[in-house]
Amino acid sequence: MPIGSSVELTDAPEALVRARQRAVLLPDLLVEAQRIVSTVIAGWHGRRRRGIGENFWQFRPFVEGEQVSRIDWRRSARDDHLYLRDREWEAAHTVWLWADPSPSMRYQSNQAQVSKESRALVLVLALAEILSRSGERIGYPGVIEPIAARNAAERLAAALMNDRPDHRFPPDDRLRRFSEIVIVSDCLDPLDDILAFVDKVGRRGIRGHLVMIADPAEETFPYAGRTEFRDPEGGGRLTAGRAETLRQEYTELYQARREILADRCRRLGWSFVPHRTDRLASEALVALHTRLSGTTQPAGQRS
Repeated sequence: MPIGSSVELTDAPEALVRARQRAVLLPDLLVEAQRIVSTVIAGWHGRRRRGIGENFWQFRPFVEGEQVSRIDWRRSARDDHLYLRDREWEAAHTVWLWADPSPSMRYQSNQAQVSKESRALVLVLALAEILSRSGERIGYPGVIEPIAARNAAERLAAALMNDRPDHRFPPDDRLRRFSEIVIVSDCLDPLDDILAFVDKVGRRGIRGHLVMIADPAEETFPYAGRTEFRDPEGGGRLTAGRAETLRQEYTELYQARREILADRCRRLGWSFVPHRTDRLASEALVALHTRLSGTTQPAGQRS
């Protein structure tokens, strides 16, 4: 009996229904996990920035060349320095989402209820649903430009139905400094290629969140006896007479790959979230919520 197989692509509207179910459950799950439900609906990514708003934000030292009319003379009178009075600007934040479309993502073993591709799409659409509630701008590289709308998840699902990209990595020509990107992938591409992409994007001041999604069979390697392994992308085949003899070496290599990716993400100020398809999708959403709500800064922005 085969342990796993490749499944057909998940229908986007069906995935959206499941994503919304996860989004509805998220507040209760957050209470149980880290009691951060208060950040879900409002201000999930809200960041106070200097701008032209009405509310006071901070005093800061006057710098030659700035408008003298903005000097706060009352504050400046307290010592020998001149200070400007800054007001805040609550700007919508842009979060790019990406679900790896590689053929390897369609793998599903008999130890999981869904394929990696299906879980990745559910997570991406659930994030789109929750982020849009908070007034954030969400986009999908090469598919949909950043939008801030209550129906952003529906619009993303519709766009993916008509134009599902086949790039190994998200196109980065539209990614801008200070935006964020959430990548859900099995990370089975050549490791050097993944590291090169993460480095290129991270060093441009883009904050990233990498979700390494795995089928349980890919972690535990439950194969035994004569087993044929097939590469879903290149079509290559490998027949092992006693597959169980490969288990230790395989699991060590797989774990080493994960550790290398996690370490690189830490260096860049990115977050790294491992997730298995035999676990609840809500678990990954809680982990992502924690990272997205955190204060980790991209490389080059640390004080």
